[in-house]
Amino acid sequence: MGVLSLVHAPGRYANLRRIRSLDPEVDHDEILRLTARLEFPWDYTQGTGIAFMRDYGVPSIAAVLDRTREFEDHGTKRYDDTILIGDEATLDGIDSPRSYAALRRLNRIHGHYDIPDHELAYVLATTIVGPVRWIEAYGWRRLDDHELAAITKVTTRFGELMGIKGLPTTYDGYLALLVDYERRHFAHTPEATRLAEASIRIAKEVAPAPLRPLLRRVTIAVMDEPLREALGLPRQPRWLVRAVRGGLRARGRLLRLAPPRRTAYAHRPTSYPHGYRLEDLGPTTMLDALNRSAS
Repeated sequence: MGVLSLVHAPGRYANLRRIRSLDPEVDHDEILRLTARLEFPWDYTQGTGIAFMRDYGVPSIAAVLDRTREFEDHGTKRYDDTILIGDEATLDGIDSPRSYAALRRLNRIHGHYDIPDHELAYVLATTIVGPVRWIEAYGWRRLDDHELAAITKVTTRFGELMGIKGLPTTYDGYLALLVDYERRHFAHTPEATRLAEASIRIAKEVAPAPLRPLLRRVTIAVMDEPLREALGLPRQPRWLVRAVRGGLRARGRLLRLAPPRRTAYAHRPTSYPHGYRLEDLGPTTMLDALNRSAS
């Protein structure tokens, strides 16, 4: 990872020292918890959000997602449910009973659609590459090799529990999968633009009010050009792109001076202000069928 920053808050690297003392093959769940919920909770969330939008750049995936109208009609619930199923699969460990129940439900949801394995593998790749790329660009430190190995281990096991075969076992393998898939499949469609605009509206709904007026332009400004073009979103002025990205890098540097987070981040779903059960998660039109098949 390189040398640690000489200017940092006391205890800022305590979690990293803990991570380096663990074995990614055995302690992957704990390393993921430390990385995603204590070291980089905001960055992990932002990187995951951009990752979700990459799916829209693949026309066959965008066509299915657009046809469901989940983003248009139940956008905030769709956003919350996606995050919460991921939480259910990882909070107690990827091989816990809680995880198995969440993945069974996810598989039942996917079973309503004809989704080929190569699309599922690509979507899975976005969920690891998106956060890693974001942290590499804007995080307060670089990710350690132990972190990359642990995140990869959990990602591959997640995919295995979805029934996906032949998945990568290294982060570089997932990166290569994503880059090659996008080279062959990325293309703009009207469905991609509708989904992207719907996702930005969802982000506005859950964002603090002062951030909402500029959120659309800022979101586009952090996109790489192939993604922006595939989504059919307007190019932003260079000064805005430089300002947004520069501001995010400055935030990362300033965070080195902040004390380490003491409590693990937990997503607070707007859709379920009084709490949720696993039976609440999934497309509204499917809930009865999903819950009948689970009983």
